[in-house]
This record gives sequence, C-alpha cells and structure tokens, in this order.
Amino acid sequence: MENLVNQLTEFQSQIDELMGRINIAGKARQIEDLESEASQSEFWNDPEAAQRAMQQLSKLKALVDKWRSLAERIADALELAEIADADMQEELAEETDALREIVEAMSFQAMLSGDYDGEDAIFAIHAGAGGVDAQDWAEMMERMYLRWMEQNGFKAEILDRSGGDEAGLKSVTVSVKGDYAFGYLQSEEGVHRLVRLSPFDSAHRRHTSFAKVELWPDIQTDIEIEVADKDVRIDTYRASGAGGQHVQKNDTAVRITHLPTGVVVQCQNQRSQAQNRDRAMQILKARLFEMERARQEAEMAALKGENVDAGWGNQIRSYVLHPYQMVKDHRTSVEIGNANGVLDGALNAFIEAYLRQKISG
Repeated sequence: MENLVNQLTEFQSQIDELMGRINIAGKARQIEDLESEASQSEFWNDPEAAQRAMQQLSKLKALVDKWRSLAERIADALELAEIADADMQEELAEETDALREIVEAMSFQAMLSGDYDGEDAIFAIHAGAGGVDAQDWAEMMERMYLRWMEQNGFKAEILDRSGGDEAGLKSVTVSVKGDYAFGYLQSEEGVHRLVRLSPFDSAHRRHTSFAKVELWPDIQTDIEIEVADKDVRIDTYRASGAGGQHVQKNDTAVRITHLPTGVVVQCQNQRSQAQNRDRAMQILKARLFEMERARQEAEMAALKGENVDAGWGNQIRSYVLHPYQMVKDHRTSVEIGNANGVLDGALNAFIEAYLRQKISG
C-alpha cells in the first residue's frame, strides 16, 4: 500500500505543478470575469463580440473543469490509500494505473496550452543562402513536412509556391488544418541547415545550405486587426502549377504588400481572384498579428535580460548527410542518426523534446 501512496503523491505533485505552469487559477478568474460580463444587460448589444466571449467562456470552463476534476480524483484516491486496508489494494492499484495514463495524457496536453496552440496554422518555407542548393533544400523540406503532416493526420493545402530558377523552390506557403497544428509546428520555426555533397556541383564538393521556416496561427475571423486600404498594394498575376485550366488563363493569383511593414503575402490556390484576395488578406492579418505578439514577447524578454537574437545564421537544427549522417536540434540537443528517416517525416522526437523543454521552463 505504501508504494501506491507514493505513486499517488507523485501524481498529485506533478498535476499541481502543471496546473501552476498553465495558470489554471488565472483561467478560473477569467471565467468569473466573463460570467460577470455576460450577466450585464448590454452584453448582447454586440452579438458577434458576445458570441466570441461565450465561446471563450465555454473553452475555459472545459479546460479548468478537466484539470480540477483530475486533481480531485487523485486527492480522493490518495486519501483512501492512506487509510485503506489490504482488501482495498487491488482496487486502488487499478485506480492508480488508470490515473497514471490520464496524468501522462494531461502532461502532454499541458505542453500545448498556449493561447493559439489549438489553432490551425499557416506554414512557410523560404530558401536562404546557398543558391540552387538552398532552393533544392527548401523543396526537400517541403516534402519532409508534407509527409509529417500526412503521417500525423493533418490536412495540408499549398496556398502559394514559387519554384526555383534551376531546381527546387524559392518559397512555399501551406495551410495546415487539424487539432493543435500550430502547437505542434511551433518547434519548427527558425533556420534549418543542410550539409551534404552537392548534386549541383560538378566537382561534387560539400555544400552548406539554409532554409527558413515561418509559422502563424490561422485564426482567421478571430483576428482583430484593421488593415487600411492605403496601407496595402494589391497585385494580380497568372497563377502557376496545378489547379485547373482556369489557372493558366486568368490572372487569379493575388499578391498583397503591406506598405508600413514590407510584409508580402501571396495566394493562388483558390478558384477566383476574389477568393485568393480574401485568403491572402487573412494570411496578412495573421502575419501582422504574430509580428505584434513576437514584438511584445521580445520586449518582455529584453526587460528580463534574455537573449532575443533571432538572426538568420542562428540555425535551430542541422541535417548532416556528409561525411556522416546526423540530424541535431541545437535547442534540445536531440540527435537522430537516421537522417533519411527524418527527411521522410519522422520529426516527432524533435517536436516532443521541444515542447517538453518549453513547459519545463
């Protein structure tokens, strides 16, 4: 019985710590504030805002109830284990095993508890330094991520793709839909470095290439960002690649340039210019939203004295194919010798290690 008490005590400590890290108490206060707002007579004067508030309230309640119910269940089991006799041991052992599975699942969910972790994502890859080798590397990364998305049940849709001059691609933007798409993919944002014998070098020398991943939560209608007409330039052009006969004949693709920031977004996968324009505007708002969020986080980090350098040369992961095979994540120190497996989409070890490091602070 002592062993069961020790296990349950450990579960209790683990859940208490996680509830503190994801601020369940703060979320409970948010619930109280929202319920107070909803009780006011003018609450429904703006139906859309009220509906968003009620959706947030429902989501918060479900989250808080789930964690508090688990904490109560562990506390009840622990209290019983401390006073029970040997006749209860088998039943308590079964309850402890059941709780272990739940605690493990909730621990992983705690790694995806950010404000936008549950959202769909907009995922982009850009070729960097390295010429045609870098453009080929960007296309290899596109294949790697599309395979990972397929293997893990996410729906990927290419929104815009710019091919390379000789091979590969200059950039690609992908819509990723599925539970916690943004939460999982946040580990991949940054610069990725490839070292290999170049297939484009007649002397077959070793080359180093770079490509950059960008990521934004695809929260679409929930983004409260106003973009003035005077601040954007909208260009149309003929889309390229697959997408139906109309793609080749009409200027359906749309490019929007946000003049104050220089941010450029493109969309060409929809069937009409109007649809591409609407989707491009959604992506622009998502990018501006994420830029503002990153700026605020950088300011807070600077106040805390943290290093916030995110320069192009600071790669998050290296993929070495010569003179040996190794993929190493420089933030978590996770190394995998099966580089071909990683390039075929086996990224979960890197993603999980990053999330665990993030939640551990």
